[in-house]
Amino acid sequence: MKTSVDKLSATRVKLTVEVPFEELQGEIDQAYKALAQQVTIPGFRKGKAPRQLIDARIGRGPVLEQVVNDMLPTRYQQACEENELIVLGQPTIDITKLEDGELVEFTAEVDVRPEITVPDFSAIEVTVDPIKADDEAVDAEIDRLRERFGELKDTKRKLKTNDFAVIDLSATVDGKEIEEAKAEGLSYKVGAGDLIDGLDTALRGLKTGESAEFTTKLQNGEHAGEEANVTVTVAQTKERKLPELDEEFVQMASEFDTVEELRASMTEQVEANAKTAQASQIRDEVLKAALAQSEFELPQGVVDEQVHAQQHQILGQLAHDEDALNALLEAQGTTREEFDKNTREAASEAVRTQLFLDVLAEQEDPEVSQQELTDHILFTAQSYGMDPNQFIVQLQQSGQIAQLFSDVRRGKALASAIVRTTVKDTEGNDVDANEYFGLEEDEAEEN
Repeated sequence: MKTSVDKLSATRVKLTVEVPFEELQGEIDQAYKALAQQVTIPGFRKGKAPRQLIDARIGRGPVLEQVVNDMLPTRYQQACEENELIVLGQPTIDITKLEDGELVEFTAEVDVRPEITVPDFSAIEVTVDPIKADDEAVDAEIDRLRERFGELKDTKRKLKTNDFAVIDLSATVDGKEIEEAKAEGLSYKVGAGDLIDGLDTALRGLKTGESAEFTTKLQNGEHAGEEANVTVTVAQTKERKLPELDEEFVQMASEFDTVEELRASMTEQVEANAKTAQASQIRDEVLKAALAQSEFELPQGVVDEQVHAQQHQILGQLAHDEDALNALLEAQGTTREEFDKNTREAASEAVRTQLFLDVLAEQEDPEVSQQELTDHILFTAQSYGMDPNQFIVQLQQSGQIAQLFSDVRRGKALASAIVRTTVKDTEGNDVDANEYFGLEEDEAEEN
């Protein structure tokens, strides 16, 4: 087999493959065997007819077609391996020559991974936010616990942020009342900000029995994207009364006996949350800095596939109704052009990141244990709200376990590179990235 590669761009090649017939004997034998089972020739049992009679009965064309179909996948894969091509996506294949008894020639155009230079991570320095686990942060965490056990009490005063109200809503578009926007006896927390744009502003300052009008764009229903006049009436106002922070509350709301014990636990929790946030920021900042030093062209075919997948997923949630998507975007104050642009930018960034991390993983060459892969699968199943066993079966059926393996490998490769960087917080303090991204003790001892 002879192959040659023409570089069409930094991310696309044209592969020409010439296969002589003497290398196709296996495929030819298989083709005749398969066709012999499909044709009936008097005097011969199924599968026993000689080749000359098969050629006479159906012609040589179906034989050659079967041979070509059988040989293409393996010869294409072999040609890619011989030329050390890292292909991305499916190729476009054309049969350029088919000379019976002589040779088969085909071409394959395909996206390939561009040349990617990994920067020196020891020269990368990033700045992150400091860990804040002061009394104010701990107090806020304790207050969130108290809110879970708070009681709603009627009030006579004006509504303010974090108060609760029982409200009635009505809306009109061009003077016509909109039934789907009508609500009575709706419980709402002022400041929630996720029901109707402008509602919080209208409610603040109102008392029981008072009303306010405001205009907004409807986000759902038949009139999504249209401007409506909304009237809100307050039927009742309430405020959340928090329980006293004393030993009685602590023993009722937690496993601790004293306020001091609860506060010590909350302090540890706040510190742990702050460290998790700082670790995430370190990862993001280091990756951003590394990508900024590693410019490379993106394979547009792969980006297009990502864009299509993202748009297909969103449209699927809207029953593939383009008009519904456009109305939703209008309600959000954007356009289809901006949506398409943002989708492409996000897809491009995702492709750039994955390609870079693939190269980094090849350089760092981290080992992925079965336990690490299992932990990642369980975590992913949990994030999707799926039963782990069902999720594993789904992965096996779709052939996606290798993809999750690659995800773990990329993550370990980036972690091993991050520990070589210099990290400081905005207050000028050194941050030990090894605390977050270093090897576990037992793994370090093995190495």
